[in-house]
Amino acid sequence: MAIKDLLKRKKPRPSDEPAEDMAQDNFALEEGAEDQTNGLEDLEDMINGEAEKAAAREQRKEDAKIGVEYLEDAQEGQLAVDVFQTNKDIIIKSTIAGVKPEDLNVTINNDMLTIKGTRKQETEVDEDDFFLKECYWGSFSRSIILPCDVKQEKINAAIKDGVLTVKLPKLGKTSAKVIKIKGEE
Repeated sequence: MAIKDLLKRKKPRPSDEPAEDMAQDNFALEEGAEDQTNGLEDLEDMINGEAEKAAAREQRKEDAKIGVEYLEDAQEGQLAVDVFQTNKDIIIKSTIAGVKPEDLNVTINNDMLTIKGTRKQETEVDEDDFFLKECYWGSFSRSIILPCDVKQEKINAAIKDGVLTVKLPKLGKTSAKVIKIKGEE
């Protein structure tokens, strides 16, 4: 509740106990101050283009009231990718700076390619020492549905200058077969 809302509220009727009135007023002011602080955090997030974070924080506050707990470490980052084609190949590129090849896994299952990995932070930094924290550290993954069939045994993946390139040779052109439908006799 914002302070202006507190000022608009009608004063409660005086009770027989002045201490009770004072306690109610103090509670209302504390509640208003807490809401004002939360509002400032939300406004700051929106100014920084982080309205989604503000909404998520509000949802966590509401859920906390009913006992829902969140596992922050259980979330994976999502990898940004470019997917395009040449005459012979499907090419997938992704910037994965800071990831060693042994911390990366590329798999294919039918028509879906999955890239999973872990970006490890080399040094531990106390949260209070950050001025700005935009880099994602931890596990990430991305699954891509392929636009056509590929030769799975000829897939090639390489990292150069922090960019992962996965080259998937297209399977020869497939032609659609028309199937004649028989009627009931």
